[in-house]
Amino acid sequence: MFKVSILVWIMLGTVLAGVSLIVVLMVPSLAAEAIKNIPYAAAVGFALAMPLSYLVARQIGGGQGAGKA
Repeated sequence: MFKVSILVWIMLGTVLAGVSLIVVLMVPSLAAEAIKNIPYAAAVGFALAMPLSYLVARQIGGGQGAGKA
């Protein structure tokens, strides 16, 4: 399940980082200091994807034991 979680994290982290960048660029108060806010937004997207990828990997596993690959 760890391997699936890593693969999901790569994809989900990219999507969430992209969404957070769009939010930074679309909100005028955040876009005013975009140079400072963009790295934070990308980091938050990747960090938020970690626990979510574990939950998605558990759903993909469909009740398999933790020892099964």
